[in-house]
Amino acid sequence: MGIDRVLQATLSFMTTNLGWLFLIIVLGFVLVCVYLAFSRYGNIKLGQPEDKPEYSTLSWFAMLFSAGMGIGLVFWSIAEPLSHFSNPPLGEAFSQETIVVAMRYTFFHWGFHPWAIYGIVGLSLAYFTYRKQQPMLISSAFTPILGKGAHGPVGKVLDALAVFATVFGVATSLGLGTMQISSGLNHLFGLPTTTIVHVGIIIIITFLFVLSAVAGISKGIKLLSNVNMALATLLLLFIFVLGPTGFILTIIPRTVGQYLQHFLTMSLNTDPAVQAGWVGSWTVFYWAWWIAWAPFVGGFIARISKGRTIRQFVLGVLIAPVMLSFVWMGTFGGTALHLAGIQGVDIVSTVLGDISSGLFVVLQQYPLTGLLSALALIVITIFFITSADSATFVVGMLLSKGNLEPKNITKIIIGGVQGAIAILLLVTGGLTALQTASIIAAFPFMLLMVCMTYALLKELRSAENKIGE
Repeated sequence: MGIDRVLQATLSFMTTNLGWLFLIIVLGFVLVCVYLAFSRYGNIKLGQPEDKPEYSTLSWFAMLFSAGMGIGLVFWSIAEPLSHFSNPPLGEAFSQETIVVAMRYTFFHWGFHPWAIYGIVGLSLAYFTYRKQQPMLISSAFTPILGKGAHGPVGKVLDALAVFATVFGVATSLGLGTMQISSGLNHLFGLPTTTIVHVGIIIIITFLFVLSAVAGISKGIKLLSNVNMALATLLLLFIFVLGPTGFILTIIPRTVGQYLQHFLTMSLNTDPAVQAGWVGSWTVFYWAWWIAWAPFVGGFIARISKGRTIRQFVLGVLIAPVMLSFVWMGTFGGTALHLAGIQGVDIVSTVLGDISSGLFVVLQQYPLTGLLSALALIVITIFFITSADSATFVVGMLLSKGNLEPKNITKIIIGGVQGAIAILLLVTGGLTALQTASIIAAFPFMLLMVCMTYALLKELRSAENKIGE
């Protein structure tokens, strides 16, 4: 209990006193990505001149989307808009005007900023691995700053931190996501949401994502990602047709327009009047969470991006997943807001009382509830598997000195450890504490990302000067 209080106090201090730094630096990552995409460096290939992309553009999108935030979108697509609707950053709660504000901030939190965070890490790793023939390690991105020291003791510490963040971050997500799967099983089959059920779910999911990781990227991760994108699209179409279609078609373009119009205002809103208020508990918390996931997601995106140019990489990572996020959030979040704000259906208290039940609570309001809930449960499960198998693959590379094809025994051990940690945390009630610790650890990694950005820009300028000579 004492540790929980210390972690919460540390998190509160960070969001209160350092939130402004998160906002400025993460906006900087967005601007750097845009600059690199449209600068003279955009034509530089992540590889040798003869290298071609390993995966089709569609499969590349599916994999990076599934690894980066597929499960998060399913988990928060109902709960976040309803949270903002009941407790908005501005305006009156539960008013129809607040519906657009709720969706705008939801788009903001799942828009360009998180993908710029992933993009900085992924681009740095891909450039130094495929262009400079370095091992795919976090430490390789620091070569322009540390020189040979990047592969010495300091570099090993950086790589160890990345492994630690990934293993425990995925274990935490496994535990939290298990609750959503359990909620779905409860709605479908009346299965009790007990610890024994949760442990059983983790064991099954662990077995499946280890199997996928062992099968490799082409036969496991890519196949599952493609299948799940098809199933997720099917679920999306069902909700679009059965739900408030006209409202969805109206709110998505209007909210995207407001998001772009207020982009800088929201990006730099430090909430000076109420320190550590809404912005600290939502926006700063989100930025820290994306940063905590950056070593694994960035590493995986780098692994599947050989042969693409910097421009293709940045635009692909920034635009395609963001557009998908807008459509997904606009459809599911818009449906939930229409139920609560227009139709007056009392779902807000139920969803916010148990966030993991949000999607299933909304599906109960429409025909074909059983079919849609079953489809949603399959999508949730596969999204979890595609996130965890990607992380397992990345940790395998980090523990194999940057080997792009880690041994199967390494992936099996890593997957087993992640599953075991998730079970331990679930049984001991330590999930929330570890999630808080992960967010706190994001601050030093954010500073390391600033150094990675500087190192990448320095290396690009240096390479350009050599060509000029």
